Amino acid sequence: MRAAIIGIGAIARLHARALADIPGVELVAACCRTEEKGRAFAAEYGCSWHADAAAMLRREKPDFVTVATPSGAHLDAALAAIRRGVPVICEKPLEITLKRIDRMITSAARAGVPLGAIFPQRFNPVIQSVHAAAAAGRFGPLAIAACYVPWWRDDAYYGPGRWQGTKALDGGGALINQSIHGVDALQWIAAATTPGLAPGENPVESVVALTAVRAHDPERLEVEDSCVAILRFKNGGLGQLLAATSLFPGSLRRLLVGGRDGTAEILEEQLVSWRFRVELVDDTAVRERFGGQSATTGGAADPMAINYSCHTRNFEDFLAAVREGRPPPLDGVEGRKAVAIVEACYKSARTGKPAKVEDPRLRADA
Repeated sequence: MRAAIIGIGAIARLHARALADIPGVELVAACCRTEEKGRAFAAEYGCSWHADAAAMLRREKPDFVTVATPSGAHLDAALAAIRRGVPVICEKPLEITLKRIDRMITSAARAGVPLGAIFPQRFNPVIQSVHAAAAAGRFGPLAIAACYVPWWRDDAYYGPGRWQGTKALDGGGALINQSIHGVDALQWIAAATTPGLAPGENPVESVVALTAVRAHDPERLEVEDSCVAILRFKNGGLGQLLAATSLFPGSLRRLLVGGRDGTAEILEEQLVSWRFRVELVDDTAVRERFGGQSATTGGAADPMAINYSCHTRNFEDFLAAVREGRPPPLDGVEGRKAVAIVEACYKSARTGKPAKVEDPRLRADA
């Protein structure tokens, strides 16, 4: 299959490496407005460079595209591909507002074009083990689900000329950018403990959140570098989020899920707790497989210090659906859920009141 990438930032290199590991996939083209950067990328990855996405799609005729532009430019890039009937898989978050995401989803649905989201933590084997345990009811009724992202970004990361930390292109700060992988993993696992959810329905009912700028210049940083939030799930469980780029030197992401029958706790890729009231034969093997120290920091201080193998599996899952003519499991509606939680957190922080999490069926302006 012929692949093309729209947007040549740091994450595009990770996309290129992940695609290179998939048999039968060839990166044929990439697009960005800066010629020097574009030609250097093309030379490094053996593809052509184009300054205009529409021209690239017309000339190269890719079988699918990945979108790797700044977050607030995802919609325009996705629409360029959708208009030409080209399947799209888009980097997280799908976009920076629900209104823009809903436009992307609606446009893809009307055109009959597959739209996939990139949330590689769903393809992390240790996260998948926790999700499977949740789906099997091994935790009992969900009591607590929490995610902590105590990361660090230096002043240069938010420096002049960068899109990170701007409302227009980042949409927010530590919560929507660095912590959204954890938000998605948390809601995905919680949904597995919540029978009866409608397609596209979020397992989170409401949030209470606070945001602040604590480690960077508030005169220059437009968004938060610190956020804490309390979640109420529709199944009655409670959740907690900590999202930060303000905690030097940056620590590993932590996920905790549990109830009266068991608890699982993950430190990046290391399973630090896997305890159940009723032990199964496979539990010892699970502890042995994932009990070793995490081999990656997950981007705690360096945005690119991540394991791209989960991206590869994310792409493979999307491409299998495209080949088989079925909707991708991690589609636009699924990718929307994390942003719905984030948007509710920002609303709560702004108003000082609890905020409901919006489901697609509740929006009248999509």
